[in-house]
Amino acid sequence: MTNQPILVLGATGKTGARIANRLEARGLPVRRGSRNAPIPFDWNVPDTWGAVLDGVSAVYISYYPDIAVPGAVETVAAFADQARVAGVGKLVLLTGRGEYHAQRAEDVVRNSGVPFTIVRAAWFAQNFSEGALHAPVMAGVLPMPGGDVEEPIVDVDDIADVAMAALTDPKHDGETYEVTGPHLMTFAQMAEALSAAIGRQVAHVPISFEDFHAALLPSQGEMIADVLTEIARETLDGRNAKLADGVERALGRPPRDFATFATEAARSGAWADAA
Repeated sequence: MTNQPILVLGATGKTGARIANRLEARGLPVRRGSRNAPIPFDWNVPDTWGAVLDGVSAVYISYYPDIAVPGAVETVAAFADQARVAGVGKLVLLTGRGEYHAQRAEDVVRNSGVPFTIVRAAWFAQNFSEGALHAPVMAGVLPMPGGDVEEPIVDVDDIADVAMAALTDPKHDGETYEVTGPHLMTFAQMAEALSAAIGRQVAHVPISFEDFHAALLPSQGEMIADVLTEIARETLDGRNAKLADGVERALGRPPRDFATFATEAARSGAWADAA
């Protein structure tokens, strides 16, 4: 494995960038998969797949913008088949917890004929520090649908650590790691933790799914707003209000909690220019 590159798709995204950096820090060869990479990759252009798959030992699959996008499962199926033909030795797939289309994509990878690991993740804590919900937090509000539903929000650094372990150690072959944080939290509790870390109030504002969509439109555009709202409608109904042990099973340590994430993100300057 050390002589062949590991392909990391979505290498400019929250999980992909962290995984690629971790692999390189260990001295492992990495091929970063993105449209602007030296060997370009585009999910929408299958003609780009062959070159990035050539000679790689393993692939981290993160579908942009989300596996819930219409046609995404079929695209992942075609990619997995091409990876099998190319002789790839391992597929590590990131999916979303409680999402119907994510489950279909998992089945595709399980039945691909290639050794695999599934990393099934809860909502990302980093959505508040570097994602779609960064702008509202900067403005001092956390407008979220779902009422008082509890979510075991997970630190993306934990996801990256689990994925890296799966990419580099065959003992994780065939595993499905459902990764969550260590606590169930309402969005109101997350707002309190963000307030304490940032040093000013971030107020939770319960809103409808329609208003959530409207709030995302200016900064994220219609496609991302549509996808995130559909995921919120599907998952913020209590189905994910339970903890899982994926981080501990994969890494032998507990997951990081949200308060620690918020404190470290604040120290790094994630919300430094907040009003």
